[in-house]
Amino acid sequence: MRECGEEAAVALQRTFRTIICNMSIYSPLRNNHIMELATAFISVPDYLQGEETSHIRHEYLGGQIFAMSGGSEEHNRIAGNIYTSLLAHLRGSGCKTFIADMKVKIPIAQNTASLFYYPDVMVTCDPQDTEKYYKTRPCLIVEVLSPTTQNLDRREKRLYYQSLPSLQEYVLVSQEEMLVEVYRPNEAGNWSFDILGSQDSLELQSVGLTLTMADIFHCWGSITG
Repeated sequence: MRECGEEAAVALQRTFRTIICNMSIYSPLRNNHIMELATAFISVPDYLQGEETSHIRHEYLGGQIFAMSGGSEEHNRIAGNIYTSLLAHLRGSGCKTFIADMKVKIPIAQNTASLFYYPDVMVTCDPQDTEKYYKTRPCLIVEVLSPTTQNLDRREKRLYYQSLPSLQEYVLVSQEEMLVEVYRPNEAGNWSFDILGSQDSLELQSVGLTLTMADIFHCWGSITG
């Protein structure tokens, strides 16, 4: 536990008008990538209003916010490769593809609370998914793993994402090796996963697109062609 610096306190007060930040708590699950936790309870409307003008993205967990830092070059290249492939493939289909700055809302505790995450890449094909600043019915979510967030992505986020009835695939992509994990529900609603290596292709059944590892990892490491 450590005290906020004056500049951090002023910034939070300016961004979230109803919050007085006296201290920050650093979460072991979110160090480096998702850093600060404001201790004051924040309502969903205040959170959404603050995010519209904040220069820092925050994820929202039932009244508390976590400030997010930026990703590495590899992280951005991999996410960008997947995003551009999906964008080209889905153009004219009615599906919408988002990268990094679009939130997904997840109701919890029998709809008495909510979570908001920022997936690295997300696709929604539901015409009723019309909120401007967040989506509620994604069919595909992709997260690019990093050493500091991989446990969060594999555990907490995966379980919450899997609670979304619309979600058909959850994909985790390593930025350190050519490795992809794909989670899918079966007809009974039970989730299973596949691990793909350098010689495999990623079949995104939710959107009818197949990506080679070269597509995903283009301009990563020694892959430039």
